[in-house]
Amino acid sequence: MYAVIRTGGKQYRVEPGFELLVEKLEAEAGKTIALEDVLLYADGTEVSVGKPRVPVTVHALVLGDEKGPKLRTIKYRRRHNYKRTYGHRQDYTRLLIEKFERKGN
Repeated sequence: MYAVIRTGGKQYRVEPGFELLVEKLEAEAGKTIALEDVLLYADGTEVSVGKPRVPVTVHALVLGDEKGPKLRTIKYRRRHNYKRTYGHRQDYTRLLIEKFERKGN
């Protein structure tokens, strides 16, 4: 049993018990959230593809917030005595997928 969800502009293939690192969500650690943007759901016998979504809710436990690796970038212009270095660290939220819940029939 698996599903394809969309969060933060990206798509992820998830199964119950998976840990997932997604773009930062506004949720507290230890709380359960419902992800309703499910694009595909397969329960082992049949596959449901949404147009655009499938009536399935994915319940996930928020494990906490993390920061990604530091990315360093350099701006440089030759022969102009110009060089700038800057960095960036992306914020992420770690989720534990708990269960899938079908809505309706």
